[in-house]
Amino acid sequence: MFFKIAHCPEFALPLPDGHRFPMAKYELLPKKLIADGIATPEQFFTPKMASVDEILTTHTVEYWHALDNLTLSPKDCRKIGLPMSKSLIDRERLVVGATIECANYALTDGISLSTSGGTHHAFADSGEGFCILNDICVASNVLLKEGLAKRILILDLDVHQGNGNASIMADNANVFVMSMHGEKNYPYHKPKSDLDIGLADGVGDDEYLSLLKYHLPKVLDDFNPDFVFYQAGVDVLADDRLGRINLTMDGLYERERYVVETMFNRQIPMAVTMGGGYAPDIDVIVQGHSVVFGVVGIF
Repeated sequence: MFFKIAHCPEFALPLPDGHRFPMAKYELLPKKLIADGIATPEQFFTPKMASVDEILTTHTVEYWHALDNLTLSPKDCRKIGLPMSKSLIDRERLVVGATIECANYALTDGISLSTSGGTHHAFADSGEGFCILNDICVASNVLLKEGLAKRILILDLDVHQGNGNASIMADNANVFVMSMHGEKNYPYHKPKSDLDIGLADGVGDDEYLSLLKYHLPKVLDDFNPDFVFYQAGVDVLADDRLGRINLTMDGLYERERYVVETMFNRQIPMAVTMGGGYAPDIDVIVQGHSVVFGVVGIF
């Protein structure tokens, strides 16, 4: 299957030495995809920044103005955990724009992926957990507003619950948020999603995959979405510093294969974002993120 990939160098915005967010993965991932023969340069496209109007489908005017003018309070900046700058805000607009464009490509091609995105801890009026603008919620609202989708599933398999997704979409009957995450992990206050599947610390491949394969078909049958956003976080891997879940790389492969095959067989277009990954070895993070691209290439 031919598929388009959103990427730009600005995704890998330099951070201060020693910062715990693995920004380098955004530079290394496309290189690995090409080196391993998973993708060709022709598949990559450079996204446009999300417009202010697109951002305001989801975020409050006050929050956007504080971001645009770099006037967030020190407390709000600490919650986000990234050093604020004009370059960072421009980067976040590119991340959101990439997810919007991936959604549009998916409507034509069946699937499209971004090498970034999945900023599911951003709320309408604030950010936290390395998330500033909520790309999946903005893209969902843009699709709904433009009449390009009517019923959207946000499938969030990052190890951390998408509290921003749950909050933003709480009263939106046209969006179903399914989150499978560490029950005792961050965020410690978890707004209610449409379906929250809390995992105990230490869950391995068999239990994880059994839960996914039980719940996902039921959601698809009952909600009947015509579009899916998939947050494919790899912080479920056993090596992850922040995950506390014990998926092997084989287990991750089976997760990605199952999700992609399920949407392919049901002919539901899907946009994929990377989400989290915090293994001490950056190569493990990049390998994990590359898995879903390799799986898509099989179909």
